[in-house]
Amino acid sequence: MRRHLIPLAAGAAAIATFVSIGYSAPPAVGPKARYQMDVATTSGFGAGGANPMKMMFGGGRGGSVAHTLILRLGSTLAPAGGAPQADHFMPAGMQLGPSVPLTSPQPRPTGEMPGEMRRPKGRLLIFWGCGAHVGAGQPVIVDFSKLGQQQFPPGLFTADVPVDHGPTAATSRTYGEWPNSQSNKSAKPGSSLIGDHRVAGNYSPEIKFALDQDFMAPLNGRGSEQSDGSQMLSWNSVPLATGYYAWLIGAQRSGGEGADMVWWTSASGKQFGGGLADWIAPDVVPGLIARKIVMPPSQTSCQIPTEVKRAAGGFMMTQLYAYGPERNFAYPPRPANPRLPWKPDWTAKVRYRSNTTVMLGIPGMEDMGDNDGGAANGNGGNEAPKKKCKPRITLGGFKPC
Repeated sequence: MRRHLIPLAAGAAAIATFVSIGYSAPPAVGPKARYQMDVATTSGFGAGGANPMKMMFGGGRGGSVAHTLILRLGSTLAPAGGAPQADHFMPAGMQLGPSVPLTSPQPRPTGEMPGEMRRPKGRLLIFWGCGAHVGAGQPVIVDFSKLGQQQFPPGLFTADVPVDHGPTAATSRTYGEWPNSQSNKSAKPGSSLIGDHRVAGNYSPEIKFALDQDFMAPLNGRGSEQSDGSQMLSWNSVPLATGYYAWLIGAQRSGGEGADMVWWTSASGKQFGGGLADWIAPDVVPGLIARKIVMPPSQTSCQIPTEVKRAAGGFMMTQLYAYGPERNFAYPPRPANPRLPWKPDWTAKVRYRSNTTVMLGIPGMEDMGDNDGGAANGNGGNEAPKKKCKPRITLGGFKPC
């Protein structure tokens, strides 16, 4: 299993390089301050503060649920009186104390890289689309040894799925974020966003808004092998979901960094990168559904083709996303007459998403993405969980029930 994880980690890093190539328009002249809350419900394998490596080697379990927040404040103003300082004051129901600090990250020294960057080895086999079998022209094969820096197969990425990067340190005169090195507390299982929120600091106008939308319900995904060798990925219907999207990586052979990797997505065409592995605005999703890039909210299963399973071998890690609603606030509010000029002092955006990780290809582990056993039965996992044996992978080998 350790040998499986090495190529998967290398492949995941390579894919992260691909999907980070987003397409977004240059930022327009904006308000004095922009605030963004990314609100996620994460379930399945490795969620809820669990350690995926620990679970793989005999400790812990899948089926947990975690509520996470990413808070970012960007401003065109310099801090008044000293170092940058800002806090987000939350409702008591969040159980995070009166406020959390939005800390300005320290810039890296010029030339310092976040980590050692090495060219990946081996090949990447790319597939797409739900169904028993893949369509024509698959797979697209990327040989990493033949790729120059920043060179990718032509036509692999499109500008169809925009990325909203929101405020960043690079696009702001003054910037703060949470979690950070000073505060990385986690929301508790019963935490609630409902109520009044306030952001105050020395480099931004005071921002106030109220939320009536809480964390999304968890996704409970599972896989089941079909008689033709394909895998059926299924999940529960998540309230308020605007659409679904899935992707997986797998390793054909164990051992070494040169192992062939497989990358598959549920989109019906070669749609990779952009905002698909991010948040997508609700007004963008219907167009993507019409073009079969995103699955509709009524869909609760997707068949992973036989050829993908065969190419990936016996170990596949699948990510499933449920895109959710969005709340937008501004002060002063936008005039009812669109012809009137409008330049707000601040804007705030709250984005919602639910996602899960499902391990496929190992007998008995296909439902480890299940939230306490309440899989794709449409009840959101609210029924009393049934006790079931969970197989484990230990240092001594595979431990079945």
